[in-house]
Amino acid sequence: MQGIAASQPYVIALFLAWAGLLKLFSRRMRAQAGQTALAGLTGAARAVPALRLVGVVELAVAAALLIPPFSPAEGVAAAVVSTGFLAYLTYSAVAAPTASCGCLGAHSRPVNVRAFARAGLLLAASVLAIGAPPAVAPITALALGEAVALLALSAELDRHWLVPLRRLLVRLRSPLAAPAGHEVPLGASLHLLYRSPAYCSASAQLTSDVQDTWDEDGLRFVVFGARERTAVFAVPLHGQDPSAVRVALVEEPAPA
Repeated sequence: MQGIAASQPYVIALFLAWAGLLKLFSRRMRAQAGQTALAGLTGAARAVPALRLVGVVELAVAAALLIPPFSPAEGVAAAVVSTGFLAYLTYSAVAAPTASCGCLGAHSRPVNVRAFARAGLLLAASVLAIGAPPAVAPITALALGEAVALLALSAELDRHWLVPLRRLLVRLRSPLAAPAGHEVPLGASLHLLYRSPAYCSASAQLTSDVQDTWDEDGLRFVVFGARERTAVFAVPLHGQDPSAVRVALVEEPAPA
């Protein structure tokens, strides 16, 4: 238990230092301060100074946690800051439910359960840190695990890991592909068609939505109207390569 408590100051300090540095030195974050819930609390004109003040407090607490010797007062300071985070998130969710909190970066997502979980984890770590003994070595694996959990709960970082991961899963799972023995959904064929060079080259001439479809010889033929002509696309039924799609523009027969 002592090793667990001894690990908490390092986790908290890492998180607070990161948050404080962003608030003080991120131009984008300061530029969007007036659009966060903080602006509703302090006024738009005072949002940037308030952001900087919070950043200074976070850096001061982080430095106190890292500079030996550690004292319970530093854990109390971290717990007060974490409680302030929870109070601010509650205000944001109630008073400005569509605004971002501006906690760790510039983004437009409103406060959600992940933000509360992150603040709650920080508060729990701060309470444990109050009883941290000064001469006990931290558990490195535990500290790294908590740091990863805090990062995973930070929506501000989703574009760096969660979005690429979801894109990779889509490529690996091919959710639009039909199971073996089942008919390929039209939506899957259209998804492939709309990404194809053939569709891009002919799209300016199309004058209608899908008019007709039929399957033949492993291909799905999709028909569109196209300026006194008919555009017929041949889409492979079983394949994921958009460049395999072909198009033919067929002249309309002259009226008798």
